[in-house]
Amino acid sequence: MAQSKELQQIVERAVAQVLDQQLPKLQQELVERVLAELPPPSASAEPVAGGPTQSGLVQAVATIHAGTTQKEILKALLDAGNAYGSRVALFVVKSGAATGWQARGLGDDEAIKDFPLELSTGPTAHAYQNRVVTPANIAEMDRRFVKQFGGPENEQILVLPLVLKEKVAALLYADGGADNVLDAAALEVLVMATSAWLEVTSLRKQAQRDPVESAAPVERPPVAAPVQSVSSFSDPFASHTPKHIAPKAPEPEPAAEVVEVAAHATAASAAASAPAADPFAGMSAEDADTHRKAQRFARLLVDEIKLYNQAKVAEGRRNKDLYDRLKEDIEKSRSTFQKRYGTTAAASGDYFQKEVVRSLAEDDLSVMGANFRK
Repeated sequence: MAQSKELQQIVERAVAQVLDQQLPKLQQELVERVLAELPPPSASAEPVAGGPTQSGLVQAVATIHAGTTQKEILKALLDAGNAYGSRVALFVVKSGAATGWQARGLGDDEAIKDFPLELSTGPTAHAYQNRVVTPANIAEMDRRFVKQFGGPENEQILVLPLVLKEKVAALLYADGGADNVLDAAALEVLVMATSAWLEVTSLRKQAQRDPVESAAPVERPPVAAPVQSVSSFSDPFASHTPKHIAPKAPEPEPAAEVVEVAAHATAASAAASAPAADPFAGMSAEDADTHRKAQRFARLLVDEIKLYNQAKVAEGRRNKDLYDRLKEDIEKSRSTFQKRYGTTAAASGDYFQKEVVRSLAEDDLSVMGANFRK
């Protein structure tokens, strides 16, 4: 037992050191990739009055990436966003309802908590349903919101979806207030950076857990290996219970949910795995452990591809040429997987290929295109 604990501590220290070394590089890469996704400003575009410089935007993204918990990250988003929108508010999307969480610049920022935002019409519905940044006029906004919080001088507003695992977890409302400070491009960068960093922190926590699990072998229940998903996030809104939603019968507190999709994903995973037999039951303990590790590694590799190529994934699925758009990333990750597990007992499982089809193609092989090797 003493040796097991000592081994666990050694592994934890090694993982922490590697992550600390790689984190600054990862943060810089995220900033560069998010900025690269933005269209170049038109020649006629005018700078926003009072808007911070581009270096200020990079600093704002760095502030978001300095957060280590989801509450810190989301609060940093609001603080940074307030420099590019005089009035900003974050609404949590759960169970088909959007509820106020926190705000900056609305006057009575505390009043936003528990505020029920209309999600079926107007710019909020468009942003939520289409997962796109939606500019609009304040006249199109929820009338209750306008009555309580007023509107900007120039009547222009913006609703931005915060997307996690291709589902809208929250909506960011922004307007220029009385100062007419509203930089749509900068706010989009901040929301994209926040979404990416939330997913990275989830992958980081998963990476920290996996080596510890393998340090001291334990008897595993006959269930499938957990899929890396949004449900691995700790709920930053756990203490935030919307007052306008009718109370339900008491349920067990979810261990890790950010958005409605997390609950459904967790429930679906549990339902699917409960009756299933352990696919590695007939193997030795060592081989079974290798297969499980290979599955997890394949999922992490494919999750990383999705994280950095969300637009390409969506376009590839629509046009059924997903492999052509992501060929370089897929083959690079495939090579990484093969180097680690290609000569092990898990090689026969072909886990990377299966995960590409399952996660990227959503089990629809046709969207990969004709050039994808079956």
